[in-house]
Amino acid sequence: MNQPERLYAAPLTVDQAADICTWNYPAPYNIYGWLPWEQMKGLGIEFGDPEIREQQYISILDEEQRMWGFAQLFPIEGVTRIGLGMRPDWCGLGMGKRFVKCIVDEARLRRPMDEIDLEVLTWNERAIRTYQRAGFHITDTYERMTPEGMALFHCMVYTPATDQIII
Repeated sequence: MNQPERLYAAPLTVDQAADICTWNYPAPYNIYGWLPWEQMKGLGIEFGDPEIREQQYISILDEEQRMWGFAQLFPIEGVTRIGLGMRPDWCGLGMGKRFVKCIVDEARLRRPMDEIDLEVLTWNERAIRTYQRAGFHITDTYERMTPEGMALFHCMVYTPATDQIII
């Protein structure tokens, strides 16, 4: 597949939300899958709720209108917490840093004064490396509940490029 020149954020459409519900990640990443679309809509959870989808969710597209993934920009007092997912069949193609930077750019555009952070399972070293390359650093580690029980997470905070020291 050709690498796109540019990625950009757009509102997450109903069709894109339904498509996300069909994505299947290989183990151990399969925990990142979603319920079937009809269940998401019926329960009114996450992007299944039209209001939450409109206010918090974006799709990340390339110049050919292909969806590379999505993000949730969740506002907390003084913080925008991002949650994200890249199409499983496009993971590992070297686009992670550009994908995450596109999401960060949109979060900064929407709430420029906010700190930007995310949570990542501590075992997900592939994602942690990508987030670090995109300008995030680990600030805290803690346990919290997941659908499969308690799990260890890192909180990672974005540092603008002008403040980063690359070793």
